Amino acid sequence: MISPQLTRRGFVRSAIAAVAGIYGGSSVLSSCGGASDTGSLGNGTLVIPDITLVPEGEMLPFITAQSQFYRIDTAIGNTPQIDAVTWSMRITGMVDRDVVLTLADINAMPQVSHVITLGCVSNEVGGDLIGTAQWGGVLLSDVLKLAGVQSGAEQLVSTSVDGWTCGTPLDAVLDGRPAMLVTSMNGEPLSQEHGYPVRMIVPGLFGYVSATKWLSEIQLTTWDAFDAYWIERGWSKTGPFLASSRIDVPRNGASVAVGKIAIGGFAWAPRSGVGAVQLQIDDGEWLETELLDGSTGDTWTQWKYEWNASAGDHRLTVRCVNNNGEVQTDEVTRVDPDGARGHHHIDVSCA
Repeated sequence: MISPQLTRRGFVRSAIAAVAGIYGGSSVLSSCGGASDTGSLGNGTLVIPDITLVPEGEMLPFITAQSQFYRIDTAIGNTPQIDAVTWSMRITGMVDRDVVLTLADINAMPQVSHVITLGCVSNEVGGDLIGTAQWGGVLLSDVLKLAGVQSGAEQLVSTSVDGWTCGTPLDAVLDGRPAMLVTSMNGEPLSQEHGYPVRMIVPGLFGYVSATKWLSEIQLTTWDAFDAYWIERGWSKTGPFLASSRIDVPRNGASVAVGKIAIGGFAWAPRSGVGAVQLQIDDGEWLETELLDGSTGDTWTQWKYEWNASAGDHRLTVRCVNNNGEVQTDEVTRVDPDGARGHHHIDVSCA
């Protein structure tokens, strides 16, 4: 029997072979295109928020460009091409009334914009299947109010136009976090590859239980009534996004000069937020790093540390502490069934 990890990661490897992009020196799936291949802003089909990107400086930028944002889905090589004029989505199931919404209906609702970090459950510790964007659209809770959620509903099952399904804990949509139906990304229309014209984003959950692209239907139901696509393949039902951290600068295996060098990267502690990021040099004590401004519990945090490097080979290890005082675990787990755990480390040589 093929393990859940091999089933999903085998798909991921095939996808990377089909659509590979380069980001930070490693291969990721990336979307292509922007406003020119999704629709006209002049015809009123999209509502776009303003955004100012964080300067890149010495590290990767806080906001991930749409063209560099990771992509993992089951439509690699066959991206749905949707006419926004005729597109609609249905809300059904355990609701007071079925509702059908067009893009014009969604754009007529109160618009919001939130910066949210999204990550894939297949992301290894230190990996780059994660990104942060400013998402524009409407609150999913406002959309559900139109249909009226019935008592006993536990799961929001969203379906893509190509039939892919995703099960999201209803509590995560209604607890006040900015769960959204998204129409724009970083002030641009969603590209076809990233779910044009409408996709879902729910902070604090891995993408496989929260981030349906090319949305066509939302059904309210119970956990026992339905298992979504990846759940049938052995992955966890609820998929909470795990706290983690990584070192981006310097790169693993780098040769650096003796003396002061900059170390930096990202950390994330979904919902609670990052309270501290700590760095260990070889087997030394954990050192407090500097956290850069601009993060929230729904985004990652940039951190940096100035190290006075001595000659020789060194191992650098990072961990984060959330705002509740919980330290990122050093217990190593596989990505299946609910995400990889452990501390990211790199090796550098100083001369």
